[in-house]
Amino acid sequence: MPGQSPQPRQIGGGRRTIGDTAPKLADLTDDVLFDDIWNRPELAARDRSLITLAALVAGGDADQLGFHLGRAKENGVTETELIETITHLAFYTGWPKAMSAVTVAKQVFGS
Repeated sequence: MPGQSPQPRQIGGGRRTIGDTAPKLADLTDDVLFDDIWNRPELAARDRSLITLAALVAGGDADQLGFHLGRAKENGVTETELIETITHLAFYTGWPKAMSAVTVAKQVFGS
């Protein structure tokens, strides 16, 4: 983005976490999703984290939520903002999904 300092590159962990089981999925995760999509300059990593969080909560994808809550914090989103995002999403994605997301957030944040 013009006039702003460059963002830290987003790096995936597909090869590290699933490379031995699903090598092609790991390659696509690291090389396409993270190395390409997450590093496009048209959106800040912080914004991508909030969008990803919304998609995961909407889909009820609690297994992926823990990683992305941590990634969002690394990308500058505060715990307060993350909880507020989940609270807001409760009315658009469904109460049970938001409750599940808060449970994951509580585990990730250690509270």
